[in-house]
Amino acid sequence: MINSVGLLIIGFILIIKAADILVDNASNIALKFKVPKMLIALTIVSFGTCAPEIAISFTSISSKNGMMALANVIGSCVVNVLLIIGLSAFIRPIKIKNLTIKKELPLLFIITTGFAVMILDTLFNPATSDILSRADGIILMLMFSMFVFYLIKMVRNKKDEKIEESSLKSNIWVSSLYLLLSILVIVFSSDLIVNNAIRLAENLNISEKIVTMVAIVIGTSLPELVMTVTAAKKNEFEMAIGNIIGTNIFNICIVLGLPIAIFGDLKLTNFNIIDILALFLSSGLLYIFAKSEKEITKKEGIIMMLVFLSYYIYLFIGI
Repeated sequence: MINSVGLLIIGFILIIKAADILVDNASNIALKFKVPKMLIALTIVSFGTCAPEIAISFTSISSKNGMMALANVIGSCVVNVLLIIGLSAFIRPIKIKNLTIKKELPLLFIITTGFAVMILDTLFNPATSDILSRADGIILMLMFSMFVFYLIKMVRNKKDEKIEESSLKSNIWVSSLYLLLSILVIVFSSDLIVNNAIRLAENLNISEKIVTMVAIVIGTSLPELVMTVTAAKKNEFEMAIGNIIGTNIFNICIVLGLPIAIFGDLKLTNFNIIDILALFLSSGLLYIFAKSEKEITKKEGIIMMLVFLSYYIYLFIGI
């Protein structure tokens, strides 16, 4: 068991550091090709910070252990909003722009709601199978196309934004090499995390869901936590909220949707309406709080963290 814990910690250190390197060097490459900075925040930074979840999801679903992938995605979406945004707002109230309230947050809410309906479709029609099918995975990817369409419009609207090449930290070839190496490390460390998390669950006689929702989810959410809290402290509110919106959309549509579309049906086990309610509440509260005063206040941040704490207490006591 001690070996499993040690290897799990090593896996977390490797995957978080690799994700950080991936973000920095992907941003350098994007800047080289004169991609708008806002687009970088919503795509490359979001993709980079959820790269650990992507690797873990592919590893678990391909090895027929889809429960870990589902717990990873649901847990990450809940942690990203209720804990990370909540903590960031508690440290410094987060101001929200009109465009985010009108476009990005509703898009996240629509995608989250669609995902929740897919998981709970047996409630509406008991004759349906308790699975996320390949068709569901394809639908999630089609939902992602709405996000891509929005990003394309953003690029067109920001044609005049100039990006200086002098802001590059290194040349394109060095960045490309680091990018490739970081991806390889993420793939290796994700396999290390998944295998040792399973062994740890077996040794402690606890469910893989608990191990995933606590150890893996919070561990792999550290890049988002560091990124968002740091951005909020520096008054980079657009970066803080944009990172979480983009990451949650990636998590639902790509981290889960893509491997399901490739590897086939995913059985829904050990999840119930409380888990989906926590997921739904995360995006719902984010939208309501942002729209109310165009700011997520310290008090609202506390409410978010209390909802998060209540959900995790439920996970442990198994009400």
